[in-house]
Amino acid sequence: MRYALIVGVVLSVALGITVVVLGGADDSPGLQLIGVMLVLCAVVFGIRNLRGRN
Repeated sequence: MRYALIVGVVLSVALGITVVVLGGADDSPGLQLIGVMLVLCAVVFGIRNLRGRN
């Protein structure tokens, strides 16, 4: 189960970085914000679930 969580977080971060880069190429600040929020939420979600949320 931990492996699936780590893979999901890594894929979400990769997708978020891709969205930020594509938003920069298209000069779209909204798309860049969505990408940054996706990365931040994936990292926070992953850390909270790996630590055990006590």
